[in-house]
Order: sequence, then C-alpha cells, then structure tokens
Amino acid sequence: MEQGAIIKHNKDNSSKTGNWRYMKPEVDASKCIGCGTCVPHCPEAVMEIKNQKFVDIDFEYCKGCGVCATVCPVKAITMKK
Repeated sequence: MEQGAIIKHNKDNSSKTGNWRYMKPEVDASKCIGCGTCVPHCPEAVMEIKNQKFVDIDFEYCKGCGVCATVCPVKAITMKK
C-alpha cells in the first residue's frame, strides 16, 4: 500500500461499472459548495470539481457505493435508483 493509504487510480486499467450500478449519486448544484470533500473519499476516483463550483461524476466508472453522499457536509449528494 502507498504511504498514507492513498490509492492512486488509473481509469485506463479500470473496468466500466456504469451498466450494473444499482444506485446513482445525484448532485444538487444549488447546494454543492465545491468544497471537494467527496473527491478524495471516492474509492473509484470518479469525482472532480468542475470550474471550482460543483462536483462532476464520471458515471461510466461510478459503482454507486454512496460514500460521496455520506461524507458531503452540506448533503448536496443523494443516492437515487
């Protein structure tokens, strides 16, 4: 494991999971403060801050685990079917 337990992901080596995901994170742009708290907690590294305003999610690789929704301090992310 890498120092600090931070895992560096390489999407080129990852399998696309979008077809079997049960739940999907949905970001409410009016609530998102662009803090980036969710970004380092995503186990698949599919989240990034766009234009320093809100988070963007790559749904081709998102597993729908819900970690992002759990750690969001303003509850801007909810899990939807």
